[in-house]
Amino acid sequence: MAVPVRHSEDLGKLVRQLRAEQGLLQIDLAGLAGTGNRFIVDLERGKPTLQLQKVLDVLDLMGLEVVVRRKGESS
Repeated sequence: MAVPVRHSEDLGKLVRQLRAEQGLLQIDLAGLAGTGNRFIVDLERGKPTLQLQKVLDVLDLMGLEVVVRRKGESS
């Protein structure tokens, strides 16, 4: 699955969708990720000022990785 993420809101929607597909509540994901529930709420709402490493940790926990490539390049 490749999903373009251009804004923090895009990432938030993706995390919310995948969390729901995995049957997790926000509090469950927060516990697994070692963060507070507020962090997950803010992430899913697309708060643009979240700590990048924590975001990457949550994505990793959900089985996702961030790959940066030039626009127009195939994956």
